[in-house]
Amino acid sequence: MPFLAINIWEKLVLWDKWLFIQINSQWTNPLFDQIMPLWRSPVLWAPLYLFLLVFVLMNFKVKGLWWSLLFICSIALTDMVGNYVFKHGIERIRPCNDPDFYMHVRLLLEHCGVGYSFISNHAANHFGMAVFGFITLRHIIGNWAWIGIAWALSVAYAQVYVGVHYPLDVAGGALLGVIFGVTTGTIFNKRFRFAIFDNQSIPAS
Repeated sequence: MPFLAINIWEKLVLWDKWLFIQINSQWTNPLFDQIMPLWRSPVLWAPLYLFLLVFVLMNFKVKGLWWSLLFICSIALTDMVGNYVFKHGIERIRPCNDPDFYMHVRLLLEHCGVGYSFISNHAANHFGMAVFGFITLRHIIGNWAWIGIAWALSVAYAQVYVGVHYPLDVAGGALLGVIFGVTTGTIFNKRFRFAIFDNQSIPAS
């Protein structure tokens, strides 16, 4: 059994590296080469985060405040667990820093990064936000909520495309983000669930 487990893990790592090469070096185009380094940048999405916080605070008042706090908690939890439990616990080297693999990497950033590779905190954070938003807002915005999931997927894909993470890194990050997003989203809905026409936003007659 131990030998079988090791053999399966080795095949999984080989598949992971093969898929990385396909995404990073084969399935490429000049447009993505320009977009993807910016697409994964938190600075690009800062106005969106600010808009969401202002939107829920203006429309849902006290409930909006709790939503904002749990939204931030989703990011903080995924970031801390991803960094201190997985990155420092597993210590997988980034593909662009791996002395046995970096020659296969097409790095599209100025620097590879000094942190470990598994899991991708970018993927974890964005899936945490997207899933939390999906669970708490879907009954208000309908199928538009799926855009958040697609957005998180695109950011995770960009991490591999630019050369700083393996596919398994972003898959692990996505799973962690989903777990915390579901947890915080469920907590919010049980205690503060938004109504489509929230009483707090309707003046008393």
